[in-house]
Amino acid sequence: MRAVVYSETGPSSVLRLVDREVPEPGPGELRVRLARAGVNPTDWKARAGGTYAELPYAEITPGQDGAGVVDAIGEGVLGFAVEDRVWVLLAQHGRPFGTAAELVVVPAENAVHLTVGASFDLGASLGVPAVTAHRALTSGDVPRLSPGALTGQTMLVHGGAGAVGNAAIQLARWAGATVLTTVSSDEKAALAIAAGAHQTVNYRVGDATAEIRALAPDGVDLVVDVAPAVNNDLDREVLRVHGTVAIYANNGGDELTMPVRQTFSKNLRYQFILLYTLDPALLRAATEDIAAAVEDGALQVGSEAGVPLHHFGLEEAGAAHDAVEQGAVGKVLIKLD
Repeated sequence: MRAVVYSETGPSSVLRLVDREVPEPGPGELRVRLARAGVNPTDWKARAGGTYAELPYAEITPGQDGAGVVDAIGEGVLGFAVEDRVWVLLAQHGRPFGTAAELVVVPAENAVHLTVGASFDLGASLGVPAVTAHRALTSGDVPRLSPGALTGQTMLVHGGAGAVGNAAIQLARWAGATVLTTVSSDEKAALAIAAGAHQTVNYRVGDATAEIRALAPDGVDLVVDVAPAVNNDLDREVLRVHGTVAIYANNGGDELTMPVRQTFSKNLRYQFILLYTLDPALLRAATEDIAAAVEDGALQVGSEAGVPLHHFGLEEAGAAHDAVEQGAVGKVLIKLD
């Protein structure tokens, strides 16, 4: 089978397309013939050397997310059959070989049935972005998402045109929330509205804090934040008492400082999120709720859903990594079928 690998960290040029033996699933594992592989920021950051002090394996195939069909089942696996359509997540977490390959072996718990009618593009776009978004939205007073679960609540999603921001908007709307989002341009505002945001605020024009307070005079219930070092003062001003800030990235700086009294006077909750150390029960809840949203047609991809798709061939994996690193708006996918 064809697979992309790297044996040293560095720029995308360290990626090589090779032929490898077909992997066999062990006990509790599935083998999936992939139609699409998702590319996330975590993939290029690890490849560039931002994750490992030294490579834990002689060769690594990048890629946490993908979608395809089951083509082999290991001993003891229940609930799956050959030819089942699935999406996979955390394929390369703690393992050498991820989804930038024609075939991938994953633990059965890292595969989720993909409903008939849902595209492989959608399946490969779920994983990292949607699970992160789910954990962010359930960091407040509502532990699970379903239709109506967030009715009466107002969510502020920073970076509504990003992959996690887009998933957070769609999931929040499915659960009944009012959704506000910050964006940096009219083009990104249009994408956030396509995803389902009720209102957008361009933080580069005017007073974003004042605009958000005008839109949510009683305060927002929860903020999904991609850049806490930059946004924390705004977040504190627009949150209601007992509100929550859910932080999943460090865009804009690695240091977060805050005034203690103004923060605790609102009884604010801060939830930091890293998918790779997420409690298995929370991960399971996220995949179950995301699968239900997909079944309901509430999660979509494509420009009409606010997330343009960018397809690359397996031999173009380096260019796919570069596109994500350079901030491509939308979702970058490797096409394998």
